[in-house]
Amino acid sequence: MWLYRLILRIAAPALAAHALWQRLTGRTGPGALSERLGIAPTPGAAVWLHGASNGELASARWLIERLLAARPELSMVVTSNSATARAMVAGWDLPGVTARLAPFDTPGAVARFRTRWRVRVLIVLENELWPERIAQMALAGPVMAVGARMSERSASGWRRRAPGLIAGTLRRLTLVSAQDAGSEARLIALGLPQERIGPRLMLKAHTAPMTAAAPFPAPAPRGRILLAASTHTGEEAAILAAFAAARDRFDLLILAPRHPRRSAEVAGLIAAAGLPFTTRSAGEAPGPDTVVYLADTMGEMAHWYAMAGTTLIGGTFCAAGGHTPYEPAAFNSALLHGPSVHNFAEVFAALDAAGGAVAIADAAALSEALRAFTPDAQAACAAAAAQVLGTPEGGEALLAAILIRLDA
Repeated sequence: MWLYRLILRIAAPALAAHALWQRLTGRTGPGALSERLGIAPTPGAAVWLHGASNGELASARWLIERLLAARPELSMVVTSNSATARAMVAGWDLPGVTARLAPFDTPGAVARFRTRWRVRVLIVLENELWPERIAQMALAGPVMAVGARMSERSASGWRRRAPGLIAGTLRRLTLVSAQDAGSEARLIALGLPQERIGPRLMLKAHTAPMTAAAPFPAPAPRGRILLAASTHTGEEAAILAAFAAARDRFDLLILAPRHPRRSAEVAGLIAAAGLPFTTRSAGEAPGPDTVVYLADTMGEMAHWYAMAGTTLIGGTFCAAGGHTPYEPAAFNSALLHGPSVHNFAEVFAALDAAGGAVAIADAAALSEALRAFTPDAQAACAAAAAQVLGTPEGGEALLAAILIRLDA
């Protein structure tokens, strides 16, 4: 732990400079640096809940609401690593909830945040295992991890680089709800005491579908709209080429990059492919000549899931490990994915075996798979996915376990 603290202390000026640069370039709002340093004005809160970004926090909204309903007197500060997630949580306007950017994981920033907010409980989502936050909060009260995710690659990295640091961090956790059996086993192997294991929970399986009206009517029949969701660098060019070769099957590609800041880069790739496109961030809707719709905004993915008969899962044709199949499946959008699925390995294995998703060996095979994916094939795939994923489990048991520790 001492070496980690030393490294973070040395890195603190660079972290502050980066946060200041983000503020000056308009990527964050006023007060972002003070929030990251743990010195922003605070109303105080009993519970600190932290998630990396939009997806993690959106999938935990039900948990936040249920905790507040069970304990109406509860106050909570919800932190994230991104300004868009902070804005999303603030937009929920939940009573007793304040949204902030997370403090840097340095001793000073965490100590200031902890004492100013007077938090006594920390709940972290998925793989946000920040050693300093967990070490300090373990001195104040229970620290719980919800939907904890540990891939084999991440576990190998911890074993090679910092086995003592991760073991000490895991031993400080009071309750851990792993997202699957593989993550649970790897966490235990890294040092998590067996008795700290709680009910398993796939957090993203609990994401509530968006009910707001779409920004425009679907521009084509659903079976002829393809969504490429949360794509990463290196994926878009192959997807555009495959889509162009499958125009007899699909009329429109909604291309939604994982990071909207890549909008200009992705727009350049679409233009280079010679495909007419319009852009969401410009306030444009698909017109009669639109072939690709660049969905370069945050918080609107549910609209695109609802429009598209097929969703190609981003992050599966690069080393990112893939994004959630639960959300598109909840909208009965059929699933296609590449070989990199280690973030949801057990889920994708079950889906593939049951015909609830179609695994594509590599980007070169994508165009053939698209041409074969008729509306009937899409419907059959979506129906099989619904059977496999079913009703998410673990929520009630986990809620009860958390409430017990809140009351302790």
